[in-house]
Parts: sequence; C-alpha cells; structure tokens
Amino acid sequence: MNFFGDDSAENGLVEALVLNGKGGARKVLRADLAQLVLEPNETLWLHWDRSHEQAQAWLHQESGLNDFVCNLLLEESTRPRMVSVEQNQLLLFLRGINLQPGAEPEDMISLRIFADKNRVFSFRLRPLRARVEISAELMAGKGAVSSHALVLRFAELMTAKIDPVIAELAEAVDAEDELIDADENYQPNHSNMVVARRRSAGLRRFLAPQRDIYFEFAKDKLAWFVGENAKEWNELGNSLTRHLEELELIRERVGLVLEAEHQRTDKKMNRVMYMFAIITGFFLPLSFFTGLLGINVGGIPASENPFGFEAFCIFLVVVGGFQWWLFRRLKWLL
Repeated sequence: MNFFGDDSAENGLVEALVLNGKGGARKVLRADLAQLVLEPNETLWLHWDRSHEQAQAWLHQESGLNDFVCNLLLEESTRPRMVSVEQNQLLLFLRGINLQPGAEPEDMISLRIFADKNRVFSFRLRPLRARVEISAELMAGKGAVSSHALVLRFAELMTAKIDPVIAELAEAVDAEDELIDADENYQPNHSNMVVARRRSAGLRRFLAPQRDIYFEFAKDKLAWFVGENAKEWNELGNSLTRHLEELELIRERVGLVLEAEHQRTDKKMNRVMYMFAIITGFFLPLSFFTGLLGINVGGIPASENPFGFEAFCIFLVVVGGFQWWLFRRLKWLL
C-alpha cells in the first residue's frame, strides 16, 4: 500500500463508483461495466491508471469515445486546458501538487478528465491524494452528487493542496530576508534561494493556465456542466490568482535577496581593491627611490658618507609623510 492508499488494480482500474445523486456511492466491478445501466440521477466515475495496458485498451475499445478524445487522454505531456469535444461533453486537463514522499512539489501530477452529464472518466499516471479524499467522502455519504460536482471537488482539493507549498516557499524566503536585515555580514543560502525561485517558476507554469480554465467555467459558457456553481469556479480562479501573485512576489523577493548578496560581495571586493590600490600607490614612490639608489653603478649620492643610510631613511619617511598628507587632502583615505 502506498502513501495515498491508491494502489493500481491489476486491470488498471483504480476506482469504480456509481454516485447516487445524494452524496453517496456504490462500488462496481470491472466485469460489470459493460452491462451497467445508470438511473437518471446516477453518475458513473471511473478512475484509471493511464499507464496500464488494460486501461488503454478499455478506453479505445469499450469507453465509446472517439479516437481523438482517447488520444488526448493518453498524451504523454499536457498543459492545463479545457476542450469541448461534442455537445455536452468536455475534456479537462488539470495539474495537482506532487505530495508523494521525496517528490518535488513543482513536478505536478497530471489529471485528465472526460465528463458528460452522467459519466466522469479520470486518468492519472501517479497517485493523487485528492482521489482518496473524494472516495472517502462518497463512501461516507457526504460527497459529490453529479458529474460536475465531482469535477469541481477535484479542482477544489487540488487547489487547496497548493497553499502549504507556497507558504513553505514564502517562509524560507522570509527567514533569509530577516537574517540579512539582522546581520549585514550574513551570507544567504544561495542554493535554497535558487530552489525557491525554480519551484515558484515551475508552479506558475501550470497554475496560470489552470486559473484561466476556472474563470472560463465561471463565465457560464458551459451552462449544461457548470449549472449554478459558477461562483465556486470563480472563487477557485481567484484563489489561484492569489497563489500566482504570491509566487510572483516570492520570485521577486528571491531576486532581492540574491541581489543583496551580490551587492555585499561587490562592496567587500571593491573595498579590498581600493585598499590594495592605496597601499600600492603609497609604496610605489618609495620603491622607486630604493630601486634607483640600489643600482650597482658609480655616482650614487652619499655612498661614501657614513650617515648616508640614515639620511636616506629620513628622506623616505618624509616622502611617506607627504604622501599620507596628500592622500588625506585628496580624500582617498576614508
């Protein structure tokens, strides 16, 4: 049993439920699907592992969907989008946070959904916690009552799972920001900041088009599907908008943290180079005089004078003092 309680069945069918329209559901077997007859208020929900060969075979041969729809549902890579395929039928591609142990949250799980008034076929490659929660709600008699409500519940749960991830990213950036403000010599954790920036960019890549989908539902363009729940889709769109704004803020703050680090590094380097230049400039004239008088040729002044060395040292001190006065007057010494 894995972390989500979402084991794949041998035939690729993870979940098979018939919603009774009152918040409850009953389980059905894979062998009973061909003879299953739904009541007017019932909805069939099948949740498949799309990597399983039998799931792919059922989709192409027994689902009743055309090849175009089947191929879209089994695509290797998708972005969040909504496709109206026929009258009162749609395809919905969503992305959810990857909460599996050891996984990167920004490596989001793809959920592909076919829905009409009485059927919902959902396909995933990796386990999705939202599926487990929805199943538990239905078994407790407190779940979705229709195909639209089921899809809406998927969207709500997948959106709710985003909050902790974004909060964790924001806290990491806040901690670094506070340490920088408290200690000017603190060096921020560069790798953590790069990870935060990468994760925020990865989440934005999928959440932005997903938000647009929710707002499209809120516009009542699919009245047969949305029904009276346009406000709920609008709220989900607003939630994702807030998440996207927070991710954008995180990215900007990471940039500010890294910029502050670069500025401090540049400031230290400039200070070191400045001091090096001052020291070089100070000793350059002294080195010139010592080098000039150190050549091994005749005619060196005071070479025969017993006090020549002392006189030359005094001369160097005078030159050094003059340089110090000149540097101070030019405000080169801070």
